[in-house]
Amino acid sequence: MSVTPDDVRHVAELARLSFSDEEEQRMADELGQILDYVETLDELDTSGVSPMSHVLDVTNVVRPDQVASRIDRADALELAPDTDGPHVRVPKVVE
Repeated sequence: MSVTPDDVRHVAELARLSFSDEEEQRMADELGQILDYVETLDELDTSGVSPMSHVLDVTNVVRPDQVASRIDRADALELAPDTDGPHVRVPKVVE
C-alpha cells in the first residue's frame, strides 16, 4: 500500500506534530512497508482459529472495591508544588 508524504502530513497535523520534508518521506516509506507487511498477513488462512482478545490464556484479576482511609487535605497540599491556601495552583492552559 502506498503512503504519500501528504498522508503523513495529514496525520501529523491531526497529532499536532511537525516533520521536515526528509522525515515525512522516510515515514511515508516506513508506513508503506508496515502496511505491505500487514497485507501479507491477510493472506494467511485463519478459518480454523477461534477469535481471541489475548494470545495467552489469562484472565484479568479484579479486586473488590474497599473503602480505605483518605489522605488529609493538609498532607496532600504539602506535596503540591504551588498552593493558594486550600487549593492547588496550576499554570493557565487557556489563552
